[in-house]
Amino acid sequence: MALSAFDLFSIGIGPSSSHTVGPMRAARMFAHRLKKEGVLAPTHAVRAELFGSLGATGHGHGTPKAVLLGLEGYAPDTVDVAGADARVADIRAGGRLRLLGADIGDTHVIAFDADEDLVLHRRTSLPYHANGMRITARDAAGSVLLEKTYYSVGGGFVVDEDAVGADRIKLDDTRLRHPFRTGDELLRLTRETGLSVSALMLENERAWREEATVRADLLRIWDVMDACVARGLTQEGILPGGLKVRRRAASAARKLRGEGARAEAAMEWVTLYAMAVNEENAAGGRVVTAPTNGAAGIIPAVLRYYLDFVPGADEDGVVRFLLAASAIGMLFKENASISGAEVGCQGEVGSACSMAAGGLAEVLGGTPEQVENAAEIGIEHNLGLTCDPVGGLVQIPCIERNGMAAVKAITAARMALRGDGRHHVSLDKAIKTMKETGADMSVKYKETARGGLAVNIIEC
Repeated sequence: MALSAFDLFSIGIGPSSSHTVGPMRAARMFAHRLKKEGVLAPTHAVRAELFGSLGATGHGHGTPKAVLLGLEGYAPDTVDVAGADARVADIRAGGRLRLLGADIGDTHVIAFDADEDLVLHRRTSLPYHANGMRITARDAAGSVLLEKTYYSVGGGFVVDEDAVGADRIKLDDTRLRHPFRTGDELLRLTRETGLSVSALMLENERAWREEATVRADLLRIWDVMDACVARGLTQEGILPGGLKVRRRAASAARKLRGEGARAEAAMEWVTLYAMAVNEENAAGGRVVTAPTNGAAGIIPAVLRYYLDFVPGADEDGVVRFLLAASAIGMLFKENASISGAEVGCQGEVGSACSMAAGGLAEVLGGTPEQVENAAEIGIEHNLGLTCDPVGGLVQIPCIERNGMAAVKAITAARMALRGDGRHHVSLDKAIKTMKETGADMSVKYKETARGGLAVNIIEC
């Protein structure tokens, strides 16, 4: 299996990669499948059912909105985030859905009752993964034209029922110059080739894109990340969803600017950068999945730290950071999970913290062994982290958790650089432990909003 950095970093919409980005992609896939199989024209009715974690926390994570937009042909990376809510409101109010409307306009409009035709099964799961959904299209006589089951397995990845039993991700048989599946293999390849982690990743990326394109596309990813930080530091008010959570990043940034001495407040800025991104994510804004939306603030915050507080930081360093971080992310995706619904928040915030730590160690001049050590420290001290969003919203504790993990990633990188790369617990062992911990974790702590903080505070 071949994974690209652009599988780990993708431009999308908040608030959740597994509950918003993935379902939107799945619904869009279904609509395009109708067209491909020649059954779009006779489609008279569509019914979408959400199961497991998608059903339990779907409203808080924006899943119904994502499904409606996906059926209309909108994609997470290009949908107008400012107009998305208005379009969904029109669908609900008018009781009409434009199948593939984003591509073909109003040429195929069907009746659609969002309360009846979009069903959230709150306590029923499908067998393969906690994030399951089924979409069915029928003709005017009620006969099934197409029915597909999809699983959103984290980070915006979608697997349809045909792939169940094959792997968690659609197989890509692209031949890479330096294929690896474990941290040990990655380190062996760096020793054999003399390449850094980022340079080795760059050679693998060239299996899909020219080097100049890889660099340009990674800098575009960073531009979207940075724009998200900047917007989050200017927006104020109350986040949607009913918890009445106040945006804090902008007001806190104003106070910090007033205090001066920017370098002395580096860690406070890092915390605010991460919170700014996740406040934007909670508001349904444009974010980069890194490797999930729930953990989207960590890597941008640490990259912003690199550019703001590390002498000599430049765009080449941004590219190398993202390449090294993606190498770490692939190990989690291949050998464990980045889905909060499967392994808890350790798979989201933990993975992102590990990726950011490895990326920072790379651009601070770390050896491959030190990069691996930094990544291991990053995940080791997030093991057991539960996913218990209050009200099913990606707000409490998610926003603050990103700020804490960003600081932890910087600490992990600095600790690793003080050593020589030798350590007792390998990254592979830590990832294996995370997977086993997730398997042992009660389902109520896995993005169902049925345990932990989700049931121990009063919603108001």
